[in-house]
Amino acid sequence: MERRAPLPLLLLAGLSLLAAPGGADVLMEVCCADGHRMATQHKDCSLPYTSNSKECRMMQEQCCHSQLEELHCAAGIHLAGEPDGCASPAAAPHRGNASLEALFVKRCCHCCLLGRAAQAQGQSCEYNLMVGYQCGLVFRACCVKGQDAADFAPADNGDLQGTDKISEMEQEDPYLNDRCRGGGPCKQQCRDTGEEVVCSCFVGYQLLPDGVSCEDVNECIAGSHTCRLGESCINTVGSFRCQRDSSCGTGYELTEHNDCKDIDECESGIHNCLPDFICQNTLGSFRCRPKLQCKSGFIQDALGNCIDINECLSISPSCPAGHTCINTEGSYTCQKNVPNCGRGYHLNGEGTRCVDVDECSPPSEPCGPGHRCVNSPGSFRCECKAGYYFDAISRTCVDINECRRYPGRLCGHRCENTPGSYFCSCTAGFRLSADGRSCEDVNECDSSPCSQECANVYGSYQCYCRRGYQLSDVDGVTCEDIDECALPTGGHICSYRCINVPGSFQCSCPSSGYRLAPNGRNCQDIDECVTGIHNCSTNETCFNVQGGFRCLAFECPENYRRSADTRCERLPCHENQECHSLPLRITYYHLSFPTNIQVPAVVFRMGPSNSVSGDSMKLAITGGNEEGFFSTRKVNHQSGVVALTKPILEPRDLLLTVKMDLYRHGTVSSFVARLFIFVSAEL
Repeated sequence: MERRAPLPLLLLAGLSLLAAPGGADVLMEVCCADGHRMATQHKDCSLPYTSNSKECRMMQEQCCHSQLEELHCAAGIHLAGEPDGCASPAAAPHRGNASLEALFVKRCCHCCLLGRAAQAQGQSCEYNLMVGYQCGLVFRACCVKGQDAADFAPADNGDLQGTDKISEMEQEDPYLNDRCRGGGPCKQQCRDTGEEVVCSCFVGYQLLPDGVSCEDVNECIAGSHTCRLGESCINTVGSFRCQRDSSCGTGYELTEHNDCKDIDECESGIHNCLPDFICQNTLGSFRCRPKLQCKSGFIQDALGNCIDINECLSISPSCPAGHTCINTEGSYTCQKNVPNCGRGYHLNGEGTRCVDVDECSPPSEPCGPGHRCVNSPGSFRCECKAGYYFDAISRTCVDINECRRYPGRLCGHRCENTPGSYFCSCTAGFRLSADGRSCEDVNECDSSPCSQECANVYGSYQCYCRRGYQLSDVDGVTCEDIDECALPTGGHICSYRCINVPGSFQCSCPSSGYRLAPNGRNCQDIDECVTGIHNCSTNETCFNVQGGFRCLAFECPENYRRSADTRCERLPCHENQECHSLPLRITYYHLSFPTNIQVPAVVFRMGPSNSVSGDSMKLAITGGNEEGFFSTRKVNHQSGVVALTKPILEPRDLLLTVKMDLYRHGTVSSFVARLFIFVSAEL
């Protein structure tokens, strides 16, 4: 098996720097050597330290623990080369001190394995500070050792000289190049980062400008001490101590924690009590109590003599009230007092003292009605009650009418006099304020007296209704619906039919041919011809009427030809004499109006398209006026009108034929207008 040299961790290098210069330096080194010996021989740092110096005991303990950790860590590094590695029983957890040993062994074993793994993977041997200083040293040492062994591996030809060189390298401690080994250049603590050596100081010291030396920090001057009020700070090397400004005084001693502790003189035997006395410790002193006890009623003096106690002079009364205390030997007696009370006084229930007689207490009324009895010590006096005045003539108390004496100044509204006082009241719609005099308005609307809306007014309230309702004339609080359709103007609200609803109304139109206008009141005719909802054939012309439509078609009579959609022109007559009596043109017109049209009303005007001086015309209805609804009237020489002179009460369709004879230059020309008249229902 390959022999592996232990890798010392040099954790103790800085501890020797705790020593002070001169002879104290040797003392610290001796104390540290004792700690090393205890760790090496006994493997236990919990044994008692024999040094009387507190600093030496601290040094022994720290050096022992450091050496013990170094031994455990060396064992862990050795385990890293064993077949079982860190799973060896030496690295298994135990209880007590053995658990700390296993912890250090396991940690150093793992750190060494990590270093070897880094070397095997070709990574850098410079450890990461995150794993800690001690683990980093082990990591670097094992990594560098593995790296050196790989660089100097023997060649295949078995060069003996090369083998000897490798053996020498294996025996060499790979961490000898650590610049902090043996303390390095630092006086106290040293850390080699690989790039530079960093020095630091222990607690209580600070680094000097040279970067390697340390000097004591004067906590008393720096103000970093923890001394309490009444204590003075005294600086020591690496620390400080607190000293009381004043002594503890007689009966107290100073503890190591700078506190005053009572001295038990009885336990320590430094009292001066006589043999017949017992020592009793007190705070800061002691007391000598005689062993002989006096009887009840006596007290013992400093010499042990029993002296009678005068119970009558004690602070707490020995006798009950109404008695006099008389002292006796070892006790006392109480003698009852019998007082003599004067007029207006009497003995109390215990008969111990005189108390005032209350002549004013019920049921006695020494002053009579209307008066107030006022008791006084040994007597009483009569006064008028509040709200009364004393009448010198009748020598009685008379009621004061405050309402009459102070009119308008006592109450806000009404004042009512009462015996000895007065009472304020308010009118309807008001209530009495908290001061009992003023009146404040009552908000009747809080109790919802109205069926719809309520407005509070000063001293009353007013009900009002929402739009479409009116206030009832019966109770003035109920809102009744307004029948807008029944109002005198109801017929003008809607163009066709009015329907009353609660609080409003609705307008409706005939079921077909009309729709309600955007204003919600008028009915608009639906132009079926424009919307395309008619059923006229292609040979018919759709003509819109109020509330419907008509499908119209016409054919030109014989001897006529169609010259436009609604016009027929006569054909040339040639030699036919009867042809000349026929109208030159027949034109078709469409008229529509409701049944409620005002009569007389001009519905059609007819005349020549162009007039010539000397023209004359004649207008006549030649057909369709059997019931006499229409008549003609000549307006001037060139034109005439057709007028509706008789009301048409029901919707109907009429075809009216109107003939116009035009006399021009001695000849007569006839023209016919055929009027399709559609009378629609009244809205």
